[in-house]
Amino acid sequence: MIRSSHLKLTAALVALAFSIEGLASSPNWPSFRGPRASGVADGQDPPTVWSAEQGINIRWKTPIPGLGHSSPVVWGNRVFLTTAVGTEGEPYLRAGLYGESPDHPEEFTHHFRVYCLDKHSGKIIWEQTAYSGIPQVKRHIKSSHANCTPATDGTHLVTFFGSEGLYCYDMDGTLLWKQDLGHLDAGAFDAPEIQWGFGSSPIIYENMVIVLCDVNNQSFIAAFDVENGKELWRTLRDEVPTWGTPTVCEVGGRAKTQAATGDDAVTQDAADSRTLIIVNGWKHIGAYDAKTGEEVWRLRGGGDIPTPTPVVAHGLVFITSAHGALRPIYAIRLDSRGDISIEEGEKSNQGVVWWEPKRGAYMPTPIVYGDYLYVGDDRGILTCYQAATGERLYRKRIAGRRAAFTASPVAADGKLYFTGEFGDIHVVKAGPEYEHLATNEMDELCLATPAISEQMLFVRTSKHLYAIGKTGADVGSTETSATPEKPSDE
Repeated sequence: MIRSSHLKLTAALVALAFSIEGLASSPNWPSFRGPRASGVADGQDPPTVWSAEQGINIRWKTPIPGLGHSSPVVWGNRVFLTTAVGTEGEPYLRAGLYGESPDHPEEFTHHFRVYCLDKHSGKIIWEQTAYSGIPQVKRHIKSSHANCTPATDGTHLVTFFGSEGLYCYDMDGTLLWKQDLGHLDAGAFDAPEIQWGFGSSPIIYENMVIVLCDVNNQSFIAAFDVENGKELWRTLRDEVPTWGTPTVCEVGGRAKTQAATGDDAVTQDAADSRTLIIVNGWKHIGAYDAKTGEEVWRLRGGGDIPTPTPVVAHGLVFITSAHGALRPIYAIRLDSRGDISIEEGEKSNQGVVWWEPKRGAYMPTPIVYGDYLYVGDDRGILTCYQAATGERLYRKRIAGRRAAFTASPVAADGKLYFTGEFGDIHVVKAGPEYEHLATNEMDELCLATPAISEQMLFVRTSKHLYAIGKTGADVGSTETSATPEKPSDE
């Protein structure tokens, strides 16, 4: 493990202008991984155990046609998600760990749809078809044509279908505007004839819709007016295709922060407070000014197929990726400036507080819960770190050796939820020591990240959307349905 030799962050360290704790209590889950992509929803109290087959702690399930790996989002009493419905046969989907990476041509019409469901009953309130036609880009056999999770601010609902367009609806399904962002070809950077499908989700910040479009033909990050779709700014990126969603965070200003050494919180009044948009990458991990699109800092040296979303906590941003030689985990100061790339032999620099090579996650976004960073990789191996220092606390396999993970973990009320591709959702106790609490089987493939709201876990499988929550009479009896596993050290 490579870590900083100088961990004390000074009083000038930039802090978040709002805290995870303040956002975690909200019943709204407005975008990928919830508020600020934290994945945390304390106070919502979802169940530890359930059974899809027996209906135990299943509030409802609703069939969703077609194929989509976008996650559900929640606002008030409504749940939103997207799908792509082909007009010929059942969509082909292959899960698991395997070496081949073929694309999957589908030369027939698909209907790219948006669904709104009642949160408490699962009833479909409305559906809209954003686009119909033959997909412009082929997908990976593990992917879908509806990978991008919607985003909402309670007034607008933004959905993104890659080459098929960016769409904004009101909460009742009326189309407000749309934008054609061109041919967004995301695939193998070293074999451009291979196409895997677009995956970066939009986010909404104040009056802006922000999208990251790292593709083979021309990568860029851009902001659009949420009211009318007018482009506000666009910044080009020298980057290969990536699939991570941007993370927005307000930094600076009058705020309190905890130093990485555990020192008492300090107060600063920074003149250069700003909002950052932070993105993953291979050649260009970076942060941009949300108002202007101007680059603030950059770092080269990620994995060459970046997918995880940046996560902000403790005055740091945690960025990880895999595939390729380096496969790093980075903990980066939010007040960084300029090029902060780690040079060979460096343990830290002015921007990178600590980092560890060859432990990055390929598909799942990591999660910071309390004082700990949890990195679960696509093989089902979970590593827990002290977030501020990078001290490794444990490394355990939470699933069998043939298990595969695409969905990202979420957390609530002392529990971490890890969703496997074959439908096994593992519940792990949060903390510095590993404790496996339960394995719950969904009986369908599951590659989408769950959402949490009002004591419910919303799980999207390959054919259904489930609302999982304690169901009164079943609460006392469900404890015996857990299937604990004895983990192995890695």
